[in-house]
Amino acid sequence: MRLGLALGYWGRGPSAEHVPLAQEAERLGYDSVWTAESWGSDVFTPLTWIAARTSTIKLGTAVAQMAARSPTTTAMHALTLDHLSGGRMMLGLGLSGPQVVEGWYGRPFPTSPLTATREYVDVVRQVLRRQAPVALEGRFHSHPYRGEDGTGLGKPLKPITHPLRPDLPVLLGAEGPKNVAQTTRIADGWLPLYWSPSRPDAYGPALSELPPGFLVAPLVRVQVCEDVAEGLLPVKTMLGFYIGGMGHATRNFHADLMARMGYEEQARRIQRLFLEGRREEAVLAVPDAFADEISLVGPRERIAERLEMWRKGPVTDLLALSPDRESLRVLAELNA
Repeated sequence: MRLGLALGYWGRGPSAEHVPLAQEAERLGYDSVWTAESWGSDVFTPLTWIAARTSTIKLGTAVAQMAARSPTTTAMHALTLDHLSGGRMMLGLGLSGPQVVEGWYGRPFPTSPLTATREYVDVVRQVLRRQAPVALEGRFHSHPYRGEDGTGLGKPLKPITHPLRPDLPVLLGAEGPKNVAQTTRIADGWLPLYWSPSRPDAYGPALSELPPGFLVAPLVRVQVCEDVAEGLLPVKTMLGFYIGGMGHATRNFHADLMARMGYEEQARRIQRLFLEGRREEAVLAVPDAFADEISLVGPRERIAERLEMWRKGPVTDLLALSPDRESLRVLAELNA
């Protein structure tokens, strides 16, 4: 099982620790480092900054939001950074949800998310392979554009720049069983947001027969500490925000996933509290048991014992959301 460092997205501003943490992860033998975006910092600029200050560690987006860019724009970002980094780029994509897509990006959430994702990946693949001009008669991502409000003058184009790798890895962040199943067919890997080694059935039957070389790379909070309950608080804070606020009351993919993982009553309570403005109560309502089973928190010996469960499943890459160098070092030693 390879290790990665997940840095997430910025809060109020950039963290001075991100580059040193990435450099330390590279020194410790971590395979990859990943950035993210929501509605603040973008995903590619910090990754480029890290690329310029590292030399061997792979560079991933977990995730680049599809609504933020056309598929050709995303492919341009990926092929550019792949060249600049000497072939270290890994492109992780995510659809996000209606609240973010329509509220922040000002675009309609696709009526058929599976089709929209499939078309997006198709266009990205065409750009990276550069075998012919990009052409797709799609429902959401037609190339050239043929809408009634267009000029009709568009023509299929190939990228001017020759991509460094036509097989640059494309991974998808997916949560629903149908989306996960499609991911195993059209992508090179999957980026689970919450992964419990004891509940793989929550994502459906697709994981029972994965294609050769397929990556399963969950984001996991890793923190070495003596007090488990205290160490779980950041996990519960994240869960409270995603389950309570990262989506509408009637359509929240994160809450739906928590429900499928056996915590439906708690998920709906967290949503209700958060939407009522009772955010601290929403965080405290996150069960310690749920936060614990999707993370690696506690003393070294406890993490070592629980790490064995992660090794036994389909996980190929554990992407550590880790706040300090000591936790990164301990994880590297335990995984050696």
